[in-house]
Amino acid sequence: MLHIQDDVPEDAPAPDATDAPEEEQLAPYLIEAARSSRSKCRTCRRKIEKDMLRIGVLLEGPYGTGYLWHHLNCAARKRIEDVEAAYEQEAWAEGVKVPPLAELQELKEVAEKKAADRKSPPWAERAKSGRSKCKHCDETIAKGDWRVILGREVEFFGQTRTGPVNIHLDCVAAEFQAEHCATEPEEFEAGLRANSADLSEADLKEILGAVGDLG
Repeated sequence: MLHIQDDVPEDAPAPDATDAPEEEQLAPYLIEAARSSRSKCRTCRRKIEKDMLRIGVLLEGPYGTGYLWHHLNCAARKRIEDVEAAYEQEAWAEGVKVPPLAELQELKEVAEKKAADRKSPPWAERAKSGRSKCKHCDETIAKGDWRVILGREVEFFGQTRTGPVNIHLDCVAAEFQAEHCATEPEEFEAGLRANSADLSEADLKEILGAVGDLG
């Protein structure tokens, strides 16, 4: 049995004879310190540095059988069932120091709470500093000025995702005309009111007035 190389797409795994003996029957999971910095985490898509704890999840593919690697902490946030199964099987070699399972389960709980608390565009707020920039005109948004957060489609490791971007009030109408804008103009006012519950009616009127007609 062969491991899958760490830097190839999941749908086209290629065998790598350096990670395990050919005759060895691979376990469903493996937790270990990364042997090099060549592998990539299949959760966050970033490099797994040498000696960092990683968890391998066994995959049977058309080109062989091997592990898809994840940072142990990333797997805890996104694939806690796999981590719990690996701990139940004690899927690590003698001498490998793993954190208590309770710590990893807490990472999952924190990640879920952050996801639940995360706002969805659109919403409006005062800029908390003078460091943010309007993603439409690329000009700085002054501290204390209103900014609107809209959704924008972005490419991330070959996948299209929607992320929040800061927009000047007087750039909102133009941003809605951009091809990558993921917020619909006809849903803007209702969404703004629903997601900006901490703003007063006077604040909302000021913002909507400055944004102007979106028709």
